[in-house]
Amino acid sequence: MHKGGAYHVSVPKLPEIARNPLAFIAARWTPNPVTVRRAAFAALVMSVLIVVTGGAVRLTASGLGCPTWPTCSGDSLLGTREMGIHHAIEISNRMLTYVLCAAVGWAIIAIRAMEPRRTGLYRLAWAQFWVVVGNAVWGGLTVLTKLNPYVVSLHFLLSAALITVAVLTWQRVPEGDAAPRPLVGKAVRQLGQVLAGATTVLIVVGTLVTGAGPHPGDSSAAHKVQRIDVDWKTIAQLHADFAWVVVGLSVALWFVLRAVDAPPGPQRRSTELFLVLMGQGVIGYVQYFTHLPAALVDLHMFGACLVWIATLRVLLSFRERPFSEPGETPEEASGARSAEGVGVRQARVRDTAGSGDRQPVDAARVPLADQGGDPLSVRG
Repeated sequence: MHKGGAYHVSVPKLPEIARNPLAFIAARWTPNPVTVRRAAFAALVMSVLIVVTGGAVRLTASGLGCPTWPTCSGDSLLGTREMGIHHAIEISNRMLTYVLCAAVGWAIIAIRAMEPRRTGLYRLAWAQFWVVVGNAVWGGLTVLTKLNPYVVSLHFLLSAALITVAVLTWQRVPEGDAAPRPLVGKAVRQLGQVLAGATTVLIVVGTLVTGAGPHPGDSSAAHKVQRIDVDWKTIAQLHADFAWVVVGLSVALWFVLRAVDAPPGPQRRSTELFLVLMGQGVIGYVQYFTHLPAALVDLHMFGACLVWIATLRVLLSFRERPFSEPGETPEEASGARSAEGVGVRQARVRDTAGSGDRQPVDAARVPLADQGGDPLSVRG
């Protein structure tokens, strides 16, 4: 009984797992670096897969297989079998969004449970989730606008933004959180930025090709799907011109990296980009001269994702991110590195060749990943 005669009712305290499930998991599980990197990679794979399946929806004329959003038809979330094959394709792509959310959620959980906690990486993981949510809402808008080509184009560009954040997350897992250190000169970095800008324009123009092309995304005769009012072959030629610009810049970058004797990482990444561009170019020309068959168009969309990923990996290979800032003691740096699963030798190590004691290695100068962003194999 309270002094004023009122009763004091205590509110039951929620269990810890309900109040903060991520903290609850992190307090009881610490994943190894391989698990975290695989989780981040799974999110990236799903980010690409959702683009390919989304392309299949449009290319099979299933864009309005569910005529409304967020439900499929009327009050039904999933629709009915009687709605036909186009409904099945569209609803399958919608359901795949939940698989994408699960993959991103797994990456968020794994990164949150890392020791020590990495706030910047954790924010990147959450950024993926919010981009997924935003793109899902925008996908609903494409249905509500009856596949407006400009809305559809931006839907693909938002998918490219998701892939960008997913690549950044995946590449940042094996790195440290210190300030990035350049591995190549300013002129080389600027050339890489020009290459990335040209690739961006190439992808944007590619979305205009699909918006003007012969695949509107709907097979019903209920209404005519709006298209971009321009000859798609003219836009396709512009797209090809930009493709050759990107190829030329990638070749120039390849030669420059070898001329300045850049580290192996950037050289390897530039080679990968060139090979992906060559494969994408072959697909592009074949689909053009065969009048845009649906299968090749979807394969070309997959290639666009690979081109963008390869471009981002080139840019990221131009720097390294150590685990500690200059001036930190070897012991402080060793603590950060050991948390990533890499063993650090004791302060004094006996030389097996019998040459005497060696001074401790400054772990601040030993990156966990090579210049290309791949984890180093370190023996304890």
